[in-house]
Amino acid sequence: MYLLIAYATTDGQTRKIARFAADRLAGQGHAVELLNVEDAEGLDLSRFDAAILAGSLHAGGYQKSLARFATAARIDLALMPTLFLAVSLSAAGQDPDDWAGLRKCLAGFEADTGWTPGRVEHVVGAFRFTEYDFFRAWAMRRIADQKGEPVEPGRDKEYTDWAALGQTLDGWVAGLTPRVKAGAASA
Repeated sequence: MYLLIAYATTDGQTRKIARFAADRLAGQGHAVELLNVEDAEGLDLSRFDAAILAGSLHAGGYQKSLARFATAARIDLALMPTLFLAVSLSAAGQDPDDWAGLRKCLAGFEADTGWTPGRVEHVVGAFRFTEYDFFRAWAMRRIADQKGEPVEPGRDKEYTDWAALGQTLDGWVAGLTPRVKAGAASA
């Protein structure tokens, strides 16, 4: 299988998640192209059998660069199996309001881009205090405090469940079949 993993990242956790996906799938013998969506201009999606898009939720929306990519590629993405790794800290808990918010943000992303992922997996992100400026660190500490999550200022705290993500990727790719390329001779 030839797989595209296209991602947008703000603080680096989504890039780490995308790299994990690329390493895991390449380790299973798949050809994988890992690409920051900021570098996707002119990308020919017809060369891929399937695509994984990954982006993180910040202040009620996914990265603008991810939305631009999904909008521009929506027709090609609709022609192949897709998995959207939606990264957020809200996915860490069972709070019904948080999950309602995640569904609302995803629905807004789908409406704005015109792309509906074949499958969505909510992946828990991380507090990346080493990447935050003063005001963002303060806001993130406040959010952590409201949720009863102990954090140490200046120290990152990762919540991503790598084993669960690996199982998700394994299950998704196991259900794929290579696409027949246009112009391919039939036997």
